[in-house]
Amino acid sequence: MLEEAGEEVLGSVLLKASCLPLSFLLVLPAVLLLLLGPPPASAAHEFTVYRMQQYELGGQPYELDQQILGHSKLSELSFLWLSHGADSNGSGVAVLLELARLFSRLYTYKRTHAAYNLLFFASGGGKFNYQGTKRWLEDNLDHTDFSLLQDNVAFVLCLDTLGRGNSLHLHVSKPPKEGTLQHTFLKELEQVIAHHFPEVRFSMVHKKINLAEDMLAWEHERFAIRRLPAFTVSHLESHRDGLRNSIMDVRSAAGPRVNLQILTRNTRIIVEALTRVVYNLTEKGVPADLQIFTEHMQIQQEQMESVMDWLSSQPRAAQLVDKDSTFINTLEYYLSRYLKDVKQHYVKADKRDPEFVFYDQLKQVMNAYRVKPAIFDLLLALCIAAYLGVAYIAVQHFGLLYKLVQRVSRKSKQQ
Repeated sequence: MLEEAGEEVLGSVLLKASCLPLSFLLVLPAVLLLLLGPPPASAAHEFTVYRMQQYELGGQPYELDQQILGHSKLSELSFLWLSHGADSNGSGVAVLLELARLFSRLYTYKRTHAAYNLLFFASGGGKFNYQGTKRWLEDNLDHTDFSLLQDNVAFVLCLDTLGRGNSLHLHVSKPPKEGTLQHTFLKELEQVIAHHFPEVRFSMVHKKINLAEDMLAWEHERFAIRRLPAFTVSHLESHRDGLRNSIMDVRSAAGPRVNLQILTRNTRIIVEALTRVVYNLTEKGVPADLQIFTEHMQIQQEQMESVMDWLSSQPRAAQLVDKDSTFINTLEYYLSRYLKDVKQHYVKADKRDPEFVFYDQLKQVMNAYRVKPAIFDLLLALCIAAYLGVAYIAVQHFGLLYKLVQRVSRKSKQQ
């Protein structure tokens, strides 16, 4: 079947080429692509999960009843070297890092510490059904006697694709009930947008978890399966949007760029709403139109731009990131400036029954050679054949040729 398809394609190309002028065919360049066969690939059974712990005060954990988990995935589309994932999900990681910077200033002193701990978590393997998050939840809920996630998580806020568009959507698996902290966060988002950013369209998107599907739609579904209240904030209305799986998701002008003004605006919306929740400002009578993060506490757009340039300058597919990756070391160093307990957590896939297996030999070299077109070789062969034919005829009838030359030379002398 492949051979027949190849013949049809080749025939159509030749048919199109036969309609071109001969002079054009002679100078038309051709490119020969050669890809050497790769060596045997072996399975790599390890991928990386990144765990960011809660704040500490004076070197000791600040013991509280509940905590809020801020989460973003690091990996992008698994087209490996061609995918840089600027908006999905470089923008989510950039917002997560900015939230860590802003809240670190509030949580530095005990008198400004809110009634909730904040746990920041960035995971790998997002495009492989959120394997990093799944294994991290299993390790913290199933394999330990005591976990920070057991019975003391107020809600989990997932950040995904926040760098474009004039809309924000809160994706939930189950609508939050009134009186819960999740419902309070939803109302605070609506209030912040209505008073400060009326141009932004906001809505809550309810989608039930379909366990029959091989891949989950959003990352908050991983937490919801384990009965942890969670939702995802994104400018995409549907998880099927092609922008989540596009190799054109880059920072260069060739693709749909991440708008820094929009990214900063969305960061402000999230941090303002989250701050009003953890400090219970609405119940305390703080006006809804009051901007909290201003002057020296404002969002640093230049720093977020640098972070976005760094995140989108390199592929972050799970197959390419290992323990000694400079990307991971840089991320850990950046978070260590604002968090007092930053840990990396490595996960190895089950060798007996892995859900996904990564292989090495991820990068192959393709050589391109500029050669003459085939029609040039054909015409050159015809010219050579004509030359040899004329020479053969001249040798076979040399006598006639000699007499003809003598007659011509005599006529020219007589004249």
